[in-house]
Amino acid sequence: MNTTIFDGDCSSSFFNVSSDGLWENLKSPDVIFGYSLPLLEIQLLLIFIFIVMTHMFLKSIGISQIASYMIAGLILGPQLFDVLEKSSGKVSEDPALDGNATLRSISVFGNIMFTFLMTLKTSRRVAFISGKLPVVIGILSFFAPLFGLGFQNLFSDSIDPHYMPLKTGLGERTAIVITQSSILLPSTAYILLELKILNSEIGRLALSACVINDIFGLISMVLASVHATYTNVSHATAYRDAIAVVFFVLIVFLVFKPIVQWIIDRTPEGKPVKNIYVNAVILTALASSVYSMIFNMKYVLGPLVVGLVIPEGPPLGSALESRFEKLTMNVFLPISITVSVMRSDTIRMFTELSHILVNIFLTALTLVLKLVACLAPCLYYKLPVNESLAVSIILSYKSFVDFVLYESVLDDAYISQATYAFLIIYSLLNAGIVPEVLRRLYDPKRKYVNYQKRNILHLEPSSDLQILTCLHRPENVSAAIAFLQLLSSPNLDFPIAVTVLYLVKLVGQINPVLVSDNKKLKGLHTDSYIHTANLAFRKFMLEGLKSVTVTTFTAFSHEKMMHEDICTLALDQTTSMIIVPSGRRWTVDGMFESDDDAIRRLNQALLESAPCSVGILIDRGHFSRKGNDVTSKKNYNIDVGVIFIGGKDDREALSLVKRMKHNPRVRVTVIRLLFKQEIEPEHWEYILDNEGLKDFKIADEMNNVDYTERTMNSGAEVASMVQFLAHEYDLMVVGRDQGIASPNFLGLTEWVELPELGVIGDFFAAKELSSKVSVLVVQQQQQA
Repeated sequence: MNTTIFDGDCSSSFFNVSSDGLWENLKSPDVIFGYSLPLLEIQLLLIFIFIVMTHMFLKSIGISQIASYMIAGLILGPQLFDVLEKSSGKVSEDPALDGNATLRSISVFGNIMFTFLMTLKTSRRVAFISGKLPVVIGILSFFAPLFGLGFQNLFSDSIDPHYMPLKTGLGERTAIVITQSSILLPSTAYILLELKILNSEIGRLALSACVINDIFGLISMVLASVHATYTNVSHATAYRDAIAVVFFVLIVFLVFKPIVQWIIDRTPEGKPVKNIYVNAVILTALASSVYSMIFNMKYVLGPLVVGLVIPEGPPLGSALESRFEKLTMNVFLPISITVSVMRSDTIRMFTELSHILVNIFLTALTLVLKLVACLAPCLYYKLPVNESLAVSIILSYKSFVDFVLYESVLDDAYISQATYAFLIIYSLLNAGIVPEVLRRLYDPKRKYVNYQKRNILHLEPSSDLQILTCLHRPENVSAAIAFLQLLSSPNLDFPIAVTVLYLVKLVGQINPVLVSDNKKLKGLHTDSYIHTANLAFRKFMLEGLKSVTVTTFTAFSHEKMMHEDICTLALDQTTSMIIVPSGRRWTVDGMFESDDDAIRRLNQALLESAPCSVGILIDRGHFSRKGNDVTSKKNYNIDVGVIFIGGKDDREALSLVKRMKHNPRVRVTVIRLLFKQEIEPEHWEYILDNEGLKDFKIADEMNNVDYTERTMNSGAEVASMVQFLAHEYDLMVVGRDQGIASPNFLGLTEWVELPELGVIGDFFAAKELSSKVSVLVVQQQQQA
């Protein structure tokens, strides 16, 4: 297929699209690269080959995948293969239709889609819910680096007129300061996601400060574009562009935004948005980019404003994300980054180093000013030094997102090729070094390391029992309430304070949000079961006769970071134990149904970082139904069994069960398993175990508590005992790890399917076990 295009001189330019294959000219098979489609295919193939090869090496040393995209661009750039130059004249002699036109279009399209998706996923409300500190940082980090403009005349007499005119050289220095002063929201969000600290305290702070800075940056970008047009084109054109931008913003907020809300209102809850609406929104974003370019604005301005007015999350935000995010992040974004780097000639950076030394100095100066502007308010508000440094580095991070600015000033001839190459190398160093520095500087798990004892074992007998229970799905509600009922007592001397946390997977939204249910933020989508669950917990609190208090929260978070929200709330609420559901589900009749690997991964992360004790509740359905159906007039409605072998986790399980003895509806049986390889009586662990069991051995004083001992000779006997006990009780409470008291388990650990439950817990949760018993696996607080 050939396309003929006529230029202003009526001379034709042939633009060949597809070829007949290698056999078109067997003597010169490379003739196929004179067609745009085969040329594009080989360009894309080379890009992804070198990305994969580079990442295979960098991955082994822990370097970010973004660095692989950049290095692939350097390999394919002028310093080695020079793919762009070799492709330039292949398709047509017309510079507008050269061999790189299609590849460049794909690159621009990738930047547009990435900007649009990251913007619509980011909630602007996050900037105003974190206090004064992010506002102060956002304002200072925008204005303080601009003081670098005062140094643009430094050594102006050193500008070589043969290399660059004086006016152009000063303009280049201005462009350096402006581009380095900016803090782009997608860049900050990306590194926070990469480091998995988006939900952390400094992650929220950095994101909030970035939103404030970005608002100023957006306004300044428009003003700078208008000023450039006013100076270099004409006054009338500048006025036209300014009016066009104001008109565009008004249309987006007054017309497009109501239409988006109308689409959301027409979509039933839980149903997907119609394809025609999703396609119309994405076409609007692309059209806005064209509109921006027509009126001399950056092509990302339109998609950024359009993404700003689309509510994050379901139904529309999540529909756009699910449809376009994987394609954008895995295909278009790598192409965009690699092509941007392919335009840089690093050799010229070294050969023209003397001409760009002042630019390098201004880059370093702007970096220092920005670091100080972010660091000073953090220290003033008494943020720890490590966290203050981490916030400052995050907000000073220059990444691939900034390539849009770099290419823009390069295309407009504001900077030289040597300066552009320096900025690319600077971004590459950022991508490779900054994440590693931040990992060493700030570990979000450190703040969860608690040197105070926050567990049930060390609670005063009459003190409040603080419990944090987490819920993922509607079926978790009845099990949680049934368990909490065991701990409640009509005796006001043993109160419990329950914090309920609903965990909602974040879809189509970048900002994690943790809110109390009595002050939810407008526009946040919640699952419909949460309202019903709140009513159930309110009923449970009223039945507790003032011995029970319930507070509810909802966390909108990413699956990989939910444990950070749980740990943060546990710290704030001074929780003694976190109760989480397991990822294993059973049908009503007790048959295995499914495993949820995401919940299992969450529980494993929680066990590693929780600031208090953790209990994993495996509910087979029978316990929750019985616990919620019984009446308080009956005695011993719920039979609770405790397997005690030894170790701090078993002692924590005993302490929890001790709280249940005050409930007349509960009957507790403690089964101690003894082994021939008994530890020495004078061993400290043995002494602590016996001290914990002392109260249970006095059965005469506690009518609803039984104590028994069984001698075990092998792991097989333990498995048989578990099968027997699984049919005797409604709920079994076991420790996750028995420490040095369980040498016979060494051979059994090889058969453990769910390591987060320990050996005994895994026995009770086995798919093959025909039983209706529910299990609570307890791990005592892991103290530093």
